[in-house]
Amino acid sequence: MIDIGYELIRSWADRTGNVNSTSDILRWIDERNKTLKVSVEPVEFSYDGFWFYDEESGFIRNRNNSFFQLAGFKALADGQVVCEQPVIIQDEIGFLGIICRMIDGELNLLMQAKIEPGNTNVVQISPTIQATKSNFTRRHGGKEPKYLDYFLHAEENEILVDQVQSEQSSRFFKKRNRNIVVLVSGDVPLYDSHKWMTLGQIKEFMKIDNLVNMDTRTVISCLLACWCGSDAEASSGSRMDEIRGMVGDDAFYESMFRQPDRTVMQRAFKMLNDRKMFCDRESILVPLKSLDKWVMSADSISCKEPFPFRVIYCKIEIEDREVKCWDQPLVQALGKSLFGVFSCVDEGVRKYLVRVKEEIGCFDHAEFGPAVQLEPLYSSGSYELDAVETLFLFKLAEGGGVMVNVVQSEEGGRFYHEENVNVVIDIDKALLDELPDGYIWMDHATISEMIQFSNVVNIQLRNIMSLLDIGGE
Repeated sequence: MIDIGYELIRSWADRTGNVNSTSDILRWIDERNKTLKVSVEPVEFSYDGFWFYDEESGFIRNRNNSFFQLAGFKALADGQVVCEQPVIIQDEIGFLGIICRMIDGELNLLMQAKIEPGNTNVVQISPTIQATKSNFTRRHGGKEPKYLDYFLHAEENEILVDQVQSEQSSRFFKKRNRNIVVLVSGDVPLYDSHKWMTLGQIKEFMKIDNLVNMDTRTVISCLLACWCGSDAEASSGSRMDEIRGMVGDDAFYESMFRQPDRTVMQRAFKMLNDRKMFCDRESILVPLKSLDKWVMSADSISCKEPFPFRVIYCKIEIEDREVKCWDQPLVQALGKSLFGVFSCVDEGVRKYLVRVKEEIGCFDHAEFGPAVQLEPLYSSGSYELDAVETLFLFKLAEGGGVMVNVVQSEEGGRFYHEENVNVVIDIDKALLDELPDGYIWMDHATISEMIQFSNVVNIQLRNIMSLLDIGGE
């Protein structure tokens, strides 16, 4: 019987790999970047081709009625419009799945070098499978995704994680995907597009801008939430001293492997549920043409005022995919977002400041997110910043206490060159002794416990949790 919690930490501690070296993996990524044919060209949009404007619904969709649609969204308060924008509607739940296997005595994860049309650097390290339901049911008429059967029939192996989690709720409307990890005991076929890596290697790659994609980060956050929390002590027993040695930092160890703080969880859920219960906004989907501040042209769907994104239309050709040529709309970011948490050591335990975050596309109105979640244009003065956000920007500019600072991409299948800066800053808790409404300090174990609920921790916070590393906290 494999002790998964212990083996995950051992795999995390191995930053060089026992199957493929880190340098070999980077060469593999570089080679695929150089040799695979990729063309993503913005083109004019006629609104009546394969993707068209449906006059009946007022949405943009494709002739197969598959993958996704673009709709208009309005939020109303007291009958007045307080927000309007295009949103992506993608009701289907897709697979974000990773296969794990013990190889030569060490846990390895099977990762894919995948190209998405919106990726800034073309090839990124992705889960074993990353497929929408339209994709794996072959609505596009292409080939079946590799390794699909391992996830369609996951019960034939050991399921380590199986959670339905939210996606970017400022762009999607109630979008969710299935984060799933399976542990396989037998041989697994290997394709040129995939390689085995330790968790430690993946963590090292996360320190490189835009190398590990969003889908990998969310799955890793769910995996660690399930297997590296307080339950590890029950399974690992006497090995906990060895685990402590591999983690390195006592405050981070105590944060990860203590029991979740039930008192903090009760307070947190009350904050979240109060926000859901007493929300006085009405959200409605409307025809795109009814968005008063937006213009639908041949080049884009753009806001008349400064806004974090616009919609463009691209002709795409990518080698080594189920379908090699297609066209589609993509959401183009107009600048970088900033996602960040403050961290402190409180009575020997590393803690993180998080907040209740309302977003227009949340499945249930609000989720917990990072303390700072600022869209592009936040530095333009168009946002009203609270005390936490103001202090965070000051500390970031000052440079002291920065523990994590890395640029990461959003999902390239729907978003074009969308990047965010992910930052963790160590701070004296006394500087934030009075928190604005909606903020709360949590340790790693408590956040991990909450990640195991669907639609409680948003993708921005899950992604930041995936960036935290042993040995340097």
